[in-house]
Amino acid sequence: MEMQRGVVGDLTKFPDLVAACARHDVVANIARLLHTARAAGIPVIHCTAAFRPDRAGSHTANCPFIVSLLKDPEHMLEGTAAVEVLPELRDPGDLESPRYHGFSPFTGTSLDMTLRSLGVSSVVAAGVSLNLGIPGLALEAVNLGYRVTVVTDAVAGIPEEYAQAVLRNTISLLATRATAADLIEVWK
Repeated sequence: MEMQRGVVGDLTKFPDLVAACARHDVVANIARLLHTARAAGIPVIHCTAAFRPDRAGSHTANCPFIVSLLKDPEHMLEGTAAVEVLPELRDPGDLESPRYHGFSPFTGTSLDMTLRSLGVSSVVAAGVSLNLGIPGLALEAVNLGYRVTVVTDAVAGIPEEYAQAVLRNTISLLATRATAADLIEVWK
């Protein structure tokens, strides 16, 4: 979820989120997890966020966070390096599910149909953020009938106390929680 250069990489405008990822080795844990998933034949889908330069297809005035982000007219424009998945997480066989509005990868995208066409019944969530994206992903996946696992050492949010509270008090009600090592052991 949103492990993109403009979110948590070299082109980010979110240094606190990058620091949270670093504290928990999120990128390294996701890389190990994805490597093992691919080896086990488990599909990898990168859920990304982007905006068109003309903002068509995006609600841009209904959320204070989006209004703030879009004061920068170059923020996360489709086709730019900022929307690219971090290179260390990308593989040519991976799929991508882009979205142009909202905070959940299911709303207004083909993610649900893609998962169903692959025969997927369980979703493993990793990435950012525990503030908005990961809870949104988990809630919508459950609403659509998927089992959800959130990889606790492959997600981040800010501030740290809030992120841990979300894992304890929200994610625990929606999803199984596991570490990258737990899943890697099962998938080997």
